[in-house]
Amino acid sequence: MSEVVLENDKKDIKSLSLTELTEELNNLGEKAFRAKQIYQWMHEKLARSYDEMTNISKALKEKLEANFVYTSLNMVTFQESKIDGTRKYLFELADGNVVESVWMKYKHGNSVCISSQVGCRMGCRFCASTLDGLERNLLPGEMLDQIYYIARHTGERVSNIVVMGTGEPMDNYDNLISFIRMLSDEHGLNISQRNITVSTCGIVPRIRQLAEEDLQITLALSLHATTDEKRRKLMPIAYTYGLAEVLDACKYYFDKTGRRLTFEYSLVRGVNDTEEDSKELIDLVGHLNCHVNLIPVNPIEERDYKESTAQAIKAFQSRLEKNHINVTVRREMGRDIDGACGQLRRRHKKEM
Repeated sequence: MSEVVLENDKKDIKSLSLTELTEELNNLGEKAFRAKQIYQWMHEKLARSYDEMTNISKALKEKLEANFVYTSLNMVTFQESKIDGTRKYLFELADGNVVESVWMKYKHGNSVCISSQVGCRMGCRFCASTLDGLERNLLPGEMLDQIYYIARHTGERVSNIVVMGTGEPMDNYDNLISFIRMLSDEHGLNISQRNITVSTCGIVPRIRQLAEEDLQITLALSLHATTDEKRRKLMPIAYTYGLAEVLDACKYYFDKTGRRLTFEYSLVRGVNDTEEDSKELIDLVGHLNCHVNLIPVNPIEERDYKESTAQAIKAFQSRLEKNHINVTVRREMGRDIDGACGQLRRRHKKEM
């Protein structure tokens, strides 16, 4: 079982799978159908508390209160883009920590980008999420409730999930796997695993472990550079796992799952956006079944990295396309709000 204890040795009930919840309630002398009722309230009807569970007796609610923590995030603030309607949420957890989530509208459906940790210890140079280090991992219920709150708040169906907000998902592996299984479970939101993307900076043993989980999610590798030397300047993880080792793990993931790989590549002016960089990227991934997602870097005040020019981005994209690599330039969502990972949380901490 993944880590589900939140406080006072109480388990977070929203982090328990249906099987685990059934076992827990059986230990409390309750019948299996009660577990199904409670699970449905939490994960299908998106109840914010036990009080909303109208077919659960007062006595059982009191028993649940005594034995479990009920994760229910509180919204601190949200921003809505006047450009494209993107919404960025700042949620407070039970311990007072805050995390960010983003809701994005696309033609193909609504996507939610969630955080998997409070802070991050990976140290990527262009990311605001990592500036204050790692506070703690999020529980499955805390990851799920970011989606549940947004679904209730917008009143719209969520069809795609990206675990690409604050934190390194593979650094919170067990909770991540529980979250994915619960999110795609028929007794929950039942979101197709093919509509779930997990982004990683490249923790090789976890990528290989993920390949063995019998999941159909999309793996997105934060690549961002074409040589170990350049990657180390941007991403400290590159000192531990070199490009050859990371790409070998990605190939293994594809071989085991058949799922096309995604490579995230943040374009930083004068750092990794040259013609030479594009040629090296073609040599690196051109032979793989992959999609390259070019991301104009979202500048943060603590770093001096600048976004590539529109001309450089277009030229970079064109060279990849001419070499038959599937490539898109990520649409810049919510640029008029605190759009980059960690920006809203960091501003909130400064104002406290």
